[in-house]
Amino acid sequence: MQILKYGNTNTYFLKGKDGSLLIDTDYAGTMSRFFKSIKAADISIRDISYVIATHYHPDHIGIIGDLQRRGVKLVIVDVQQDFVHFSDRIFARDKHLIYTPVDEKNAVRISCAESRGFLENIGICGEILHTPSHSKDSISVVLDDGECFVGDLEPIDYLAAYSVNPDLQRDWDLLMSYNPRHIYYAHVNDKKLKK
Repeated sequence: MQILKYGNTNTYFLKGKDGSLLIDTDYAGTMSRFFKSIKAADISIRDISYVIATHYHPDHIGIIGDLQRRGVKLVIVDVQQDFVHFSDRIFARDKHLIYTPVDEKNAVRISCAESRGFLENIGICGEILHTPSHSKDSISVVLDDGECFVGDLEPIDYLAAYSVNPDLQRDWDLLMSYNPRHIYYAHVNDKKLKK
C-alpha cells in the first residue's frame, strides 16, 4: 500500500497480483500534482487498474473523470449509484475550474456482497462495506491483513463525543468486527490500533 499526498485528501494505492485499486482522489484541478505524486512513488498511470471513491463529495472524486479518460476503470458500489453526480453542480459553480465529470456509463458496478470476489480477481484480499454515517454513499475498504480505509468516517477516538449518532456507532461496530489493525482516514492521520 502506498499513500499519495498531493492535496487535502489522502489517496491510497493498493497493488494486487493481477491489478490495482486507487482509493479516493483529490479536488478537481489537481491532476498535474497527482502525476507528480505517482511519479515520485514510482507508479505509472498504466499501473492503476481501478479507482473507487469512499463517497462522492468533491474532495474525493475531483479527478476521477480525468483518470477514466486515461484508461483507469471506475468502480461504483451499488449504494453509491444515486450519488455519482452529486458534485457536478458544486464544480459547475467555479467557471475557472477544469472538471471532467465522472463517466458512469464506463464504470464497473458491484454490490458490497460482490466486493470480495471483485477484489480477489485483482489479487487483493478484502471487502467493501457500507458505512453511511458520514454520507449515505460512504463505503470503507477492509483488507484481510487488517488495513482499513474509511474515507471521512469520524475517527474512532471521537465515538464518545458522537454518542448521539447511533449510525456512527453501528459503522464502527461493523468495522471493528473485522479486527482492523490500522485505520487509514482521508484527512486525518492514520491510526494503528492496539491489540
